[in-house]
Amino acid sequence: MSKRIFFSVGEPSGDQHAARLITHLKQSFPEIQTTGFGGEAMQAAGCEIELDLTKHAVVGILEVLPKLREFFGFADQAEAIFKSGQIDAVVLVDFPGFNWHIAKRAKRYGIPVYYYCPPQLWAWGGWRVRKMRRLVDHVLTVLPVEQTYFTKHNIPATYVGHPFFDAVALAELDEQLLSRFAKQTESGDQLVAVLPGSRTHEVHRTWPVMLESIRQLAKSEPSAKFLVAAYRDRHCLWCRNQLTAADADLPIEFYVDRTSEVIEAARCAMMVSGSVSLELMARRTPAAVTYRIGRFLYAFAKMVVKLDSITLPNLMSPRKVFPEFISVGSTQPAVDFLTQSVGAMLHDEFYYRQTLKTIDELCHQHAGGGATAKAATWIGENVLGHRDEAIRRAA
Repeated sequence: MSKRIFFSVGEPSGDQHAARLITHLKQSFPEIQTTGFGGEAMQAAGCEIELDLTKHAVVGILEVLPKLREFFGFADQAEAIFKSGQIDAVVLVDFPGFNWHIAKRAKRYGIPVYYYCPPQLWAWGGWRVRKMRRLVDHVLTVLPVEQTYFTKHNIPATYVGHPFFDAVALAELDEQLLSRFAKQTESGDQLVAVLPGSRTHEVHRTWPVMLESIRQLAKSEPSAKFLVAAYRDRHCLWCRNQLTAADADLPIEFYVDRTSEVIEAARCAMMVSGSVSLELMARRTPAAVTYRIGRFLYAFAKMVVKLDSITLPNLMSPRKVFPEFISVGSTQPAVDFLTQSVGAMLHDEFYYRQTLKTIDELCHQHAGGGATAKAATWIGENVLGHRDEAIRRAA
């Protein structure tokens, strides 16, 4: 008998993770159908998309408040689907502010809820652990620390590994583009990846800082060439439009949907904090990490965040392998940070080699693949209710 799983995914990166998960599910469990809220990648993987939720991704209470009515309407839309009695399980991926409401509505109809790529309650927002215990039946964790944390709080959890490492291993890169980058490197260029973020508000806040740093580095590091990897066409266009007539000679190139190639080819990077830091780690590309945040949200975060790092590889390491800086108020300190950090990666060979050594150690410990297949096997065997068959298929 066929089963139907509802996915709720609101982040662009989550859309990619869920798409690979759906692909594995369809390959191993053809009797499972998928529907829900997600994005273009999930739709391409064969999921019936009821709403492109990735176009509504927001961060921070000040950005959420104006959209509350809209998000409640989305949750009501999901509840109408649950009420139909056609959904056998719900899989949530990240996006906790909204997904709590999806979980709550699913539980009203007795639908089991599984959380893949869960919110980092162990880092901040620990008060939500009771909500997780009440609304989620099982958590599929992507970091070892998460399984320890949830188990300690009596929440069923299984560690499957981080799907970003699967994405890196499975990515089919544009060899022609890589060849062109290689020729630039052979000619003496030092390629710097510039990753302004996947969300529109991140791009708008951080690209001006990055652009000013590029202007300064172009003067102090004449061999540097800057490869800007935009997530969407509109982001790329906006970034281009910020250049002035005085920037005509900047050694800068823009790309859309070529983030992996840019990371693979670059000697180092400047980036907005995010899970893409794991791809930089897996591809052995040191990076300077920044995140620009408003004063109110920064003050709130200082009260609730329990960690001294905003970068996942740093959380896996006993020392900070990726330098990072939270930008509040004036942009000049962030410009100086990026300029100095990237400059050191370009001309301090000892520092650069030591950073690569640390990254290699982290990859050996944490970058094993198979996370997506493990998650798909767990979900499939639990939704279908025949564990032995699921294990046979996974083998």
